[in-house]
Amino acid sequence: MLELKNLSFEVNDGSATKKIIDNINLTIDDGKFAVITGPNGGGKSTLAKLIMGIEKPTGGKIFFDGADVTEKSISERANMGISFAFQQPVRFKGIDVLDLMRLSAKRNLSVSDACEYLSAVGLCAKDYIKREINASLSGGELKRIEIASVLARGTKLSIFDEPEAGIDLWSFKSLIGVFERMRKNIKDGTILIISHQERILNIADEIIVVADGKVEKRGNSGEVLSEILKVADRSFCERLEEGGAANA
Repeated sequence: MLELKNLSFEVNDGSATKKIIDNINLTIDDGKFAVITGPNGGGKSTLAKLIMGIEKPTGGKIFFDGADVTEKSISERANMGISFAFQQPVRFKGIDVLDLMRLSAKRNLSVSDACEYLSAVGLCAKDYIKREINASLSGGELKRIEIASVLARGTKLSIFDEPEAGIDLWSFKSLIGVFERMRKNIKDGTILIISHQERILNIADEIIVVADGKVEKRGNSGEVLSEILKVADRSFCERLEEGGAANA
């Protein structure tokens, strides 16, 4: 279980202090496929980085499985069972896919096992197992290889920061399939995704809307997504009306 208590994060913005995360209280239970969404600049990605330890909070506490991890390093959190997939996966020159999978799994993963993880994310294993993690791989390929490495780690909490960013439509469709399979196979673990995409929101057990550094709304996918879409439709109609009035 993940628990955030009065979590805050501030940065110095010239002469003023700007609150990015403002006293958030949030609990996400085990076995959940949760999606955090909201407007750009609302604090979603910062929240994910605070959970992983990439950023340090200026106030509040973070608990994972009952343990206070607020002051723990990224490595310590990783060893406790938290993993993080970046918007833009890192390229590792000189390291091939099998090496990456073994580093992620922290064991001498067999080629057969590594291929199973690659197949699970829709990649033909024999075409990728010895490929180098470099510029020859597309954004969609890198995303799926990164997800395969997260699967190989078998962590309790897997965080994905805008996994749809920078990939083409075909790769996005494949990515949705991967997440649908991951959702079906959740047992004791938790998947937390930062995303704007309706198709990802649609398969969530729970949607958490973060805006202006606060949790604005949370609930099951059906309830929250319908409200988000209503607001989006209303905003679109208002823009059309404003445009019509301006042209009158």
